Amino acid sequence: MTDAIHRLLAIMARLRDPQTGCPWDVKQTFETIAPYTVEEAYEVADAIDRGDLDDLKDELGDLLFQVVFHARMAEEQGAFAFADVAAAICDKMERRHPHVFAGMSIADSDALNAMWDAEKKKERLAKHGDAHDASALAGVARGLPEWQRAVKLQKKAATVGFDWPGPAPVIDKLREELEEVRVEFDALAASPGDAAVRDRLEDELGDLLFVAANLARHAKVDPGAALRRANHKFERRFRAMEAMAAEDGVSLADLPLEAQDGYWHRAKAAERDAG
Repeated sequence: MTDAIHRLLAIMARLRDPQTGCPWDVKQTFETIAPYTVEEAYEVADAIDRGDLDDLKDELGDLLFQVVFHARMAEEQGAFAFADVAAAICDKMERRHPHVFAGMSIADSDALNAMWDAEKKKERLAKHGDAHDASALAGVARGLPEWQRAVKLQKKAATVGFDWPGPAPVIDKLREELEEVRVEFDALAASPGDAAVRDRLEDELGDLLFVAANLARHAKVDPGAALRRANHKFERRFRAMEAMAAEDGVSLADLPLEAQDGYWHRAKAAERDAG
């Protein structure tokens, strides 16, 4: 494995060589590569969701390459190298798992989570000193997908007791937010060019999605995984609709919505019949 890592690092160095490297790789920066890093992480999640281990191997390689790419650019600036990245995560994992590496006894998963959060706070204090963020919400990265950031903010707030006691009041809040969205849609219909109305609608839709993420958290469901599942289901059914329409010698695009909806229900029924 060490030989493979050294080979990968050598490939990255060659690609970034200003004289003999790849022009595209040479001109990249942290900022231009960051979107690819996020994309590769999602492709890893997709391979896991599909249960495709061969694809997962490839996607993990692509993600590792992103880490190597960033580390190489940092090394060129004299900041750090890949070995420093590996050493830093090794140190962090040993430090955050004293129950594994230092013989500490942990009572249960709640105590483990509390210890983990306390260790992270100590790390932030050591890194930032008096300038560290003392809020209960500290440490939630702004670069996260917003649904994930919403859940993390909610979990952080819950550590100081700011949380609904169960799903019932969250569902009530969801109904409340949905009604507020409906009010703003009515206002938009009356004044379609009003920028202030559009701003309020965006705000209310954001509140609705935030509460929906909170409901998923109370259900112990990952909202990203749930939405991925919904996307897969929609795509599967829509493709079935297209196939059914083609078998009938028509195109969905040429049909009115009512007829399209009929194919949608046929696709759902076919799924139920298939078990």
